[in-house]
Amino acid sequence: MLNSGSRKAVIFIGEMRKSLRSLGIGIVVSTVVVFFLTPDLLRIVQHHLADKLYFFSVAGPFLAHVKLAAFAALYILMPWMMAVFWRAMGKPFGVEGWQVFFFVLFTTLLFYAGTLFCYMVTLPFGIKFLLGFSSEQLRPVISVSRFVNFVTLFILAFGAIFELPVFMVFLARVGVCSRGFFQKNRRYALLLIAIIAAMLTPTPDVVNMLLMGGPLYLLYESGIVILLLMRVK
Repeated sequence: MLNSGSRKAVIFIGEMRKSLRSLGIGIVVSTVVVFFLTPDLLRIVQHHLADKLYFFSVAGPFLAHVKLAAFAALYILMPWMMAVFWRAMGKPFGVEGWQVFFFVLFTTLLFYAGTLFCYMVTLPFGIKFLLGFSSEQLRPVISVSRFVNFVTLFILAFGAIFELPVFMVFLARVGVCSRGFFQKNRRYALLLIAIIAAMLTPTPDVVNMLLMGGPLYLLYESGIVILLLMRVK
């Protein structure tokens, strides 16, 4: 006999499997289509964040364009991915219909807000700080492959963590964590946010940590406010 948690996990996995094949095909097709646009996309990102990029292997530029195309495909298809995830997540907890729609909508909006904040604010500050250590004797030579990895990783990370309020509402809605739990554990949440900011920001300085940790803590508090407005205990 499976316990309640195990049954819910089985239902979640079963629901995810229904859409994984079509989602995988969509990602592959989108990656191939976007691949032909990656020269322009890389030029835009490079103009915004870096000066000159180099490659140190024959396949380096090609692989960098493939990675960028895959990232762009994931970015474009995020609403679909969130719809698949929340349908599967809501099924075992009885969260369906309009509730799933709102979870998908706000998760997607917060994801894009986080990625734009990272691209427009955090990454420019972080890269400028890191390249500030260059000198006449120490000149930066940035690999295009590592540059693409660096940029896409942090953009996706910021997009993911900006979804915090939605997951707080969901956990309270299904009875996993109460609103009181989030209120009573602010100090631990602040500590965890500081650790996450230190790990994910591109530089270890306080300014860049605050650029990530500050909005993340505000999102945590906004999750509590939303629960109060929804009268969820």
